[in-house]
Amino acid sequence: MLEISQLTKRFGTKTAVDAANIFVDQPTMIGIIGRSGAGKSTLLRMLNRLSDASDGSVMFEGEDITTLKGAARRDWQSRCAMIFQQFNLVPRLDVVSNVLHGTLNKRSTLATLFNLYPQADIHKAIEILDRLGIAEQAPKRAEALSGGQQQRVAIARALMQDPKIILADEPIASLDPMNAQVVMQALRKIHEEDGRMVIANLHTLDTARRYCDRVIGMRDGRIVFDGTPEQLTTGVARDIYGAGADFSEAATSTEIETLDRQAVPA
Repeated sequence: MLEISQLTKRFGTKTAVDAANIFVDQPTMIGIIGRSGAGKSTLLRMLNRLSDASDGSVMFEGEDITTLKGAARRDWQSRCAMIFQQFNLVPRLDVVSNVLHGTLNKRSTLATLFNLYPQADIHKAIEILDRLGIAEQAPKRAEALSGGQQQRVAIARALMQDPKIILADEPIASLDPMNAQVVMQALRKIHEEDGRMVIANLHTLDTARRYCDRVIGMRDGRIVFDGTPEQLTTGVARDIYGAGADFSEAATSTEIETLDRQAVPA
């Protein structure tokens, strides 16, 4: 289904992602963890083709994504939706219009210019908002919503694309714990009910363990762990974040204590 082979991204003399290899044979919810600067965001941007790879390939259902150009590249970006930490909504537009922006790649220039949407698309947008528990916010400006609500609008916009893959780059990093839980539950539900692949860069070990079927750890641009949440022990976490790490970027002290209790001897 998805095969990433020797995927590499260099910025001058710096290698941000170094020969990454990932194979996914069915829709799965995957969490990617690691320190800031480990290469997590660069990896997702290459998958979505927001950034071109220096070397390697990304195969999805037999198609080499890294070679796509023009309309074919835009079509891939419709099938591989991206959710960002800062939501990337249009603040002064109402919520429904922001969700409908998920159809831009499929609309004509004239329709986009005059902000014209088919009635069926408007109904679909409201249905998606209702599914995410924020249908009552539909007529409001996006800027009037809380951070958690705005992130759910961003998820709704991604679902309007009807993607095969949803990539989420630190989707809960700027949210309080309650809203973070709501957003992660929404992503998990989308994976389970729709059968969509979800790949999320996550800030804490606890979140990856709780919501993901598979966890990938990155350090200095390289994948140093690829396994189940149960295999993510304290020893493995220290391999990801560094032997001397205090886990300040990885988890709260409570999460570390939980890992220590559950860890097998390393």
